[in-house]
Amino acid sequence: MNNSCYLGIDVGSISTNCVIITPEGEVLFEIYKRGEGNPIKSVQQCLAQLTEKLPDRFSIKGVCTTGSGRILAGAVVGADVIKNEISAHARAAIQLYPAVRTICEIGGQDSKVTILRDGAIVDFSMNLVCAAGTGSFLDSQARRLNITIEELSSRAMMSENPTNIAGRCTVFAESDMIHKQQLGHEQKDITMGLCNALVRNYLSNVCNGKEIKPPIVFQGGVSANKGICRAFKDALQCDIIIPPYNMVMGAYGAAIIASTSCIEKTKFRGKEVSAHHIITKGFECGDCPNYCEIIEVLDEDELIGRTGGRCGKWEGRTEPREALKGTGPRGSVMEHQTCRQVGNVPDLIQIGVSKKYRLSDK
Repeated sequence: MNNSCYLGIDVGSISTNCVIITPEGEVLFEIYKRGEGNPIKSVQQCLAQLTEKLPDRFSIKGVCTTGSGRILAGAVVGADVIKNEISAHARAAIQLYPAVRTICEIGGQDSKVTILRDGAIVDFSMNLVCAAGTGSFLDSQARRLNITIEELSSRAMMSENPTNIAGRCTVFAESDMIHKQQLGHEQKDITMGLCNALVRNYLSNVCNGKEIKPPIVFQGGVSANKGICRAFKDALQCDIIIPPYNMVMGAYGAAIIASTSCIEKTKFRGKEVSAHHIITKGFECGDCPNYCEIIEVLDEDELIGRTGGRCGKWEGRTEPREALKGTGPRGSVMEHQTCRQVGNVPDLIQIGVSKKYRLSDK
């Protein structure tokens, strides 16, 4: 019996998610946890839960981190692969639905659309600065209505006459919602109006100019909101697929990437990392006019990684600062992931990608 397994960790702005799969891709465990503003603590708490759930007979053979906090999480756990969330979410969707052509992903602070054709990413887009098309928009309006986000979802589904609410801006949306309350609109109609406003914002801003074609997979934390799913179906006039692991698809995709990355020996630091005292410290790099803030990750005073900076030379590096000060840009983690030898690949065309354009994928 093969007791190997692979761990995927998705550290986002709102939640931290973990998924463990078998080499065949079967999900053993999944964890969705609100981040509470401390990604390191959230990762450690997820590892602690995995320690309790994962039988001793299973051995983690590879780890991949993704999400906005992927580099920080990678340093904490000892990731073998660090991958962007676009690739991770796409890998998960393709695993479950090989014919998928559009992925709509809405999280707590960002939203994305990924266009696929024949199992390959051909285009993508994400929100820039506005949060009106993200989960935080619904969270803030639910608090204004003095209800939970779960209640907002259920009440929206009861609406037969949704209120028209401006959704271009969170500030205007709240003002419009208050105005509609004063006019006597029912709460169920207001909540469905909010769902419609979010979807309109998403389609007009994030999906602007994109060719949205079915099959469409909707994933991310907001996909658990039935009101949003209804709004998408009404707006696009087609069925929307909600995958079985919709809340943790980024982590699921990361786990799949780990399982297919030809990892000979994992760098995973072990589940006991959950009990370590891990902190971060920052310093300013003055090697160019950007003056980037570099974050150092320390485990019991041992430097285990760095993140921050535009040029990439500090990413994942643990050498003394003096050894890197004054040096030029370097791919570090990106260079390791994209240029390493992954095994013999006979009879395949080799393609060289110039690092001049700094398009290496992390």
